[in-house]
Amino acid sequence: MSLQAVLRLLLPRADHFYDILERHVSVLDQAAKELARLKDPTVPVPSLRERIQDLEHQGDQAFQDMLEALGRTFVTPIDREDLQKLSKRIDDVIDLINATVRAFVLFGIERPTRPMTLLIDQLAACSTALALAVPKLRQHSYPEIIKTGSQVHFFEKEGDVVFRDALSALFHDPAIDAKTILREKEVLEDLEKAINRCDQAAELLINIAVKNS
Repeated sequence: MSLQAVLRLLLPRADHFYDILERHVSVLDQAAKELARLKDPTVPVPSLRERIQDLEHQGDQAFQDMLEALGRTFVTPIDREDLQKLSKRIDDVIDLINATVRAFVLFGIERPTRPMTLLIDQLAACSTALALAVPKLRQHSYPEIIKTGSQVHFFEKEGDVVFRDALSALFHDPAIDAKTILREKEVLEDLEKAINRCDQAAELLINIAVKNS
C-alpha cells in the first residue's frame, strides 16, 4: 500500500473535492441541456448564448476552486492528478459547448442541421451520464462508474460515425457553397471535440474506479 493510501486511511477525508466535482459536472449537464434548446425554433439563439456563457463562467470558477483546493490540501480522497485531470476535462467540455453556441451567433446559423442535432443529442447523453457517474466517487460505487463510463464510450463511437458522415456529405455535395461548408464544419468539429472530451472524462473515471476498487 502506498504512503498516500495509508495517509488517506489515517487522516480526515477531504469531501470538499467531491463537492467541487459534483458542482462542476452539474454545470456541464446544465450547459448541454441549454445547448439542446437550439432545436426549439421559438428559443432565441442570443439568449441561449448568454445563458451558456454564464454557465461557462461557473465552470471556470469550479475548475479554479479545484486547483486552489489541491494547492492547500496534502491528502486528497483520490489521487490529486486524477482530480485535476477530471476537472479539466469537464471544463473543456463546457468550453466547447460555449464555443458551439458562439459559432451559431458568429456565423448566423439559425438552427442546427440534422447531423448537428444528432451530435447535440449524443453530447447531452454523455453529459447526463457523467453527471450520474461523478457522485458515485463519493459513494465508492466503482462498478457503477465503470458501467456508466462504458455507456459514454458507446455514445462517443456513435458520435464519431455521425461526424464523419456529416463531413463527407458536406464536401461531396456540389450544391453546398464554401461558406456553408466552413460554418457547418466549425460547429460539427466543436460538437465532436466536446463528445470526445466527455469520453476522456469517462476514461478517467474508469481508471479511478479500477485503481480504488
